Amino acid sequence: MALPQSSYKDRQFIAVIGDEDTVTGILLAGVGHVTDPPDSQKNYLVVDQKTETPTIEAAFELFTSKRKDIGILLINQHIAEKIRGRVDKYNEAFPSLLEIPSKDHPYDPEKDSVMKRVQKIFGE
Repeated sequence: MALPQSSYKDRQFIAVIGDEDTVTGILLAGVGHVTDPPDSQKNYLVVDQKTETPTIEAAFELFTSKRKDIGILLINQHIAEKIRGRVDKYNEAFPSLLEIPSKDHPYDPEKDSVMKRVQKIFGE
């Protein structure tokens, strides 16, 4: 069954939760956006060693539930591991959630929540 157009019509931005190199690259590609004041929300979160897990969880919640203009959420896989419970529970069509590798952390398909669902569907 197809989703109604209202569920994706205004989703025109990509959000990123990633390390500094990943977010910088995505922003250089022109993906960065800041909403109008007074709240001025960014569509990205730079995560470093000092970033606490609740901050990552709050950004994930903001991008997946509260902001209705995000169509795709990119998250570095090693950061997704910090909030794996939330990532694995997320099953909405919009925004689409994609785990991506980073420069220092290679991609592991065994940990990817989307790949786990695909394997489950195909009975692997």
